[in-house]
Amino acid sequence: MISTAIRVARVGSAAELAAAALMMLGFPCLMLAALLPSVAAFAAAAAVTYLADHYLHRRGSYLINRLSKVRAGLSIRFLIRQLLLVLLLARLDLSDSMVFYAAVACFLAFYGFQAPHGALITLIRMRRKMPVAMRNVDLGSRIRIPDAPPRRLLSRSAEKMLHLDLVAVAGVLVSGATDDDLYGFVGIGITILLAFGYVAALVPFVRGRKTPPNAETVLAAVDEWLQDYRPETVLYFSGSKDSAYQVNMWLETMEQLDTKPLIILRERAILERMAPTTVPVICVPGGVHLMNMDLSTVRVALYAANVGKNIHMLRVPTIKHVFIGHGDSDKLASVNPFSKVYDEVWTAGRAGRDRYAIADVGVRDDDIVEVGRPQLAPIQPWRGVPEGRIPTVLYAPTWEGWDDNPGNTSILLAGENIVKGLLAADQPVRVLYKPHPFTGTRSAEAKAAHQRITALVEKAAAERVADPRFAADAAAQSTAKAELARIEARIAVLSGSAEAGDEAEATRDGMVDTAKHAEVARLRGEWNDAYWRSFGAWEHRVITGAEPRLYDCFNVSDAMVSDISSVVSDFIASGKPYAVTDSAELGVEEFKRQNTAVRAAVILSNSAAELGELLASVADPAGDAQAADRQELKRYLLGPDEPASIDQFNSAVRELAQKAERRNLGQEAATSAAAGELADALPGQRGTGETDGATVTG
Repeated sequence: MISTAIRVARVGSAAELAAAALMMLGFPCLMLAALLPSVAAFAAAAAVTYLADHYLHRRGSYLINRLSKVRAGLSIRFLIRQLLLVLLLARLDLSDSMVFYAAVACFLAFYGFQAPHGALITLIRMRRKMPVAMRNVDLGSRIRIPDAPPRRLLSRSAEKMLHLDLVAVAGVLVSGATDDDLYGFVGIGITILLAFGYVAALVPFVRGRKTPPNAETVLAAVDEWLQDYRPETVLYFSGSKDSAYQVNMWLETMEQLDTKPLIILRERAILERMAPTTVPVICVPGGVHLMNMDLSTVRVALYAANVGKNIHMLRVPTIKHVFIGHGDSDKLASVNPFSKVYDEVWTAGRAGRDRYAIADVGVRDDDIVEVGRPQLAPIQPWRGVPEGRIPTVLYAPTWEGWDDNPGNTSILLAGENIVKGLLAADQPVRVLYKPHPFTGTRSAEAKAAHQRITALVEKAAAERVADPRFAADAAAQSTAKAELARIEARIAVLSGSAEAGDEAEATRDGMVDTAKHAEVARLRGEWNDAYWRSFGAWEHRVITGAEPRLYDCFNVSDAMVSDISSVVSDFIASGKPYAVTDSAELGVEEFKRQNTAVRAAVILSNSAAELGELLASVADPAGDAQAADRQELKRYLLGPDEPASIDQFNSAVRELAQKAERRNLGQEAATSAAAGELADALPGQRGTGETDGATVTG
């Protein structure tokens, strides 16, 4: 019942739910204590409501937002407590006392301070919101960006301001219990002074040198930087906060470009979630600001997603526009008709070209360029199961998608059967379960299935620990865990645990240290190695979160089970056996006909009865009938191994930049010729100096 209540209330824990219940019960208790009257009971109930409110705010509880929606917001709760305190004083026959009038006046004045306090907080945040947020751009040397106000002034400011009444409430309660008005006057005076001081402390940050420059000054400085830096290739991205991974997958490729790279984002939420990079980043939320930005040196714009805001960049005719996507799969998103707005569409291999031809959505074959997948460089080729280790099978299903198509994910209909089949295999295997980050975000059924699969894997892991056949090298694991802790501590130091005060400070100070960036990359490789040594090579594992990465899971696995998604196409780069679930039950032949990436896969039904074929390929590579098919499919989907994909990508960028330059030069020549013809055609504009029928001579 408690878990149901937690789910319905959308709170994070039982403690959070208990705090909410105590807070809501506390107010009826306050009223009862005021009517009795009982100072002690009122003080106890008030303490509970104060503490519960503070706890919920500190946890960022969803219930706080819901209370505001039903007109029980923070200010109302404090006002009710104060009114009940006034009622308590009246019930104590203190309505004619000076402390009664002082309390009423205090609370009125206290609420009088709320308006300027709220206005100042809002104004400070608005003035420190940059029209353009940046990383790896030295903007601080061009314009003055002052330090942010102390975090203690702005963080949870409304809650802090309202809690200043605590001193007055405590003083008045002591006066009510002792009949000594002095305590009440002292508490009231302190509350008023603190409220005034809080407001006064904010005033300097809305004027003078403590405010950042206006938008016009900032944008002019950005244009100056662009003129100096002269970017040539832009990665343009817009999307929801959950789609940050789509731009993150291209960061390393952008760092390896031969031309000058620049990343342009449209949402601040993406900037906050973007992985560290050495490439300059500009976040431009305003479409008008972007369209007025000086991008005259840019020749190639790369787009990782098809979204409406792309139009703000697509309108620039001097740039050649390319759709590069954020994965390569047989899903409909890979042949979106929107793609025909781009000058070119870049695919990994021949398969992408053929998809567009079959889909017939208006993308011309001449506009498709095969560039490989530079991101796949870290994936290691398979050389069989290392001697002395049991095989590892990765189950990496995709999420449920935006509709209820049963073919979206195997989680719902086949997931438990797949995991049970792997766990019960005649020849033991290790199971790694790495679900898509979006799993369960739309469908409650998918979330429940994910939780059941997680429980299966964790239970099997616990049973295997107790199995004498699987001995653990405790000393080696302990050493690896200590190494993990050391690496994580070092990465935390290098990455910087202290956050910038706000967007303005982050823009000013957001220059990456290239040496630290390189060291962090090296340490992450060491972390990955230590992670896999920190538990047994036979131990089942549920892997969520950013680390270890999907490709790291590929490299320690000997086979994979997945769904129709880019994960399958990426895994094919390893050459390892894989299986794909036909969740929609199309049948093997039809499923292979519709989905290129499964043509060298073991096709699973929802019962997962075909798992034995996959496990047999892992156990006996020599008898793997589909090994040659996988190599051929790899070339078809991802292109040739040589030249390296990053070299193909760089070559494609150079060639398209040259096309853009030729087009721009041709336009300039055509414009000049047209202007000359127009000048010759207009009366009074000839070189002889004729005006209004008169001839002007030397």
